[in-house]
Amino acid sequence: MQTELRLLPYLFQRPGEIRQMEWKDVDLAAREWRYFVTKTEVQHIVPLSRQAVEILESIKPLTGGGQYVFPSSRGDGRPMSDGTVRTALKSLGYEKDVMSAHGFRTTASTLLNEQGWSPDAIERQLCHIAQGSSSRRL
Repeated sequence: MQTELRLLPYLFQRPGEIRQMEWKDVDLAAREWRYFVTKTEVQHIVPLSRQAVEILESIKPLTGGGQYVFPSSRGDGRPMSDGTVRTALKSLGYEKDVMSAHGFRTTASTLLNEQGWSPDAIERQLCHIAQGSSSRRL
C-alpha cells in the first residue's frame, strides 16, 4: 500500500492501471512500463524516473515472483483492492474531498502546465485520447 502511494506521483497514471501493473510489463533496465490502457484501448509507454525505478526495485524481492507488482493481500491472484490507496490516504489525514489517488494526475497536469511543458506531451503522458479519436494516442 505504501509503495503504490509513493509511486503514484512519479507516474501519474490512472490508479487502477498502477494497481493492476504487471511485472511482465515493467522493464527496469530500459526504465519503461509498457502496458495496454484499458480505458482508452491503446498501448502506452510510461518512462520510469530514477526514483520510480528505485521504488519498484524495493518491492521486487517481495512481489517480483508473481503476476502483479501490487498483489492482493489475500493472495488470490488478483491485484490489490482499489480501496487500499484510499484507505492509506485517509490514514494520513486526507479525506477524499482533499486528495484522492486520481488527484495525483490532476496535480501533475497542473504543475507541468504551469512550468510550460507542452500541453500535447502532458496529455500524451496522461494517455488522454483526442476528441473524435477512438484508438490512437495524441
